[in-house]
Amino acid sequence: MTTYLMSVHGPTEMTDEFYGYGSKEEMEQSFAETGAFNEQLKNDGYWVFAGGLAPATTATVVDGQGETPVMTDGPYLETKEAIAGFWVIEVPDLDVALRLAAEASRVCRGTVEVRPFDGLA
Repeated sequence: MTTYLMSVHGPTEMTDEFYGYGSKEEMEQSFAETGAFNEQLKNDGYWVFAGGLAPATTATVVDGQGETPVMTDGPYLETKEAIAGFWVIEVPDLDVALRLAAEASRVCRGTVEVRPFDGLA
């Protein structure tokens, strides 16, 4: 089994109350479909961990490479998109991960990046 990160990309700034969805109904439908997807991952034995993230503007970047750590509010990178949420899955191969990512993209209505863990942990 291989462990993959499936990260959902979304807008850096969530400027409305519906987290970038077109309406409250669309948001609630996506949340319900994502919940059902999560249950299926668990039932199929692929689930490791998942979660949604607060907007990138709530981030704090910590650089502890110098003598005194430097902490900066907000996202580190200048970008229009940020990771909005993620799944960590354990599956037999990349084909399964890509199939699940396509389903994840559909239910959460966002682009999903699939990346294997490097196995060095």
